[in-house]
Amino acid sequence: MGGAADEPTGRAASGTADEAAGGTAERFLDAAVGLLERVRKEETGSISAAGTLIADAFTGGGRVFAFGAGHSSLPAQDVVYRAGGLAVLNLLPVPGAVGVDVVPATLGSALERVEGLASAVLETSPARAGDVLVVISLSGRNTLPVEMASRARELGLRVIGVTSVAYAEATSPRNPSGTFLKDHCDVVVDSKIAVGDAELTAQGAGAPFAPASTVVAGAIMQAVVASAVEALAARGVTPPLLRSGNVDGGHEWNARVMAEHADRIFYLR
Repeated sequence: MGGAADEPTGRAASGTADEAAGGTAERFLDAAVGLLERVRKEETGSISAAGTLIADAFTGGGRVFAFGAGHSSLPAQDVVYRAGGLAVLNLLPVPGAVGVDVVPATLGSALERVEGLASAVLETSPARAGDVLVVISLSGRNTLPVEMASRARELGLRVIGVTSVAYAEATSPRNPSGTFLKDHCDVVVDSKIAVGDAELTAQGAGAPFAPASTVVAGAIMQAVVASAVEALAARGVTPPLLRSGNVDGGHEWNARVMAEHADRIFYLR
């Protein structure tokens, strides 16, 4: 994936600096579109299966949680309390590991290698047997996401993994079990991201750049939610959808939906 190593940053020799920058932007967008096309062609079955798991949990009285550490938390957060999304999707946060809001930022990376942290979070969370947990991890090799998935299954949850299978084929596990996230999931959606998560190269840049994992994982999460909505509607179950607060009546609609499903919504408590 990405341009050839000897490809210049843009086309400066034949155009202006703005044109060169535009060429690089186009290459990144093309790379992202290419990855999304691969996901569409190769992962729609897994995405549909993931949506079915969420629909099953909802109709069976279960709850739904999403987890990701560092930048992998962004796609998890994107489906929580989201206009057009399911009101019953909850973030499962790990203190210090959600996003890059800790100082130093490297602390978050260090926490991903701490044994026992995922188990402590799960065992003190509202999650219980019959619920669904989505675990998002680009590499799927660190202790935190692997332990999160394996312990969740031990507790009776169904687990959906969003990860790059390429890492399991080209890197070594970085956790005591010697396994990857994909080894502890009921459904795995492969993000197709190459090892290193950088889609472009350019002469003089010194290193590959332009990561696309957030774009792709975010799209996968929205596709999973869309599949769950479709599955619920097909069963004659009204999906608990939120509406934008920026349209007339949106806040009133959301208040009603959240009141009806308060026992499965934890971001309001």
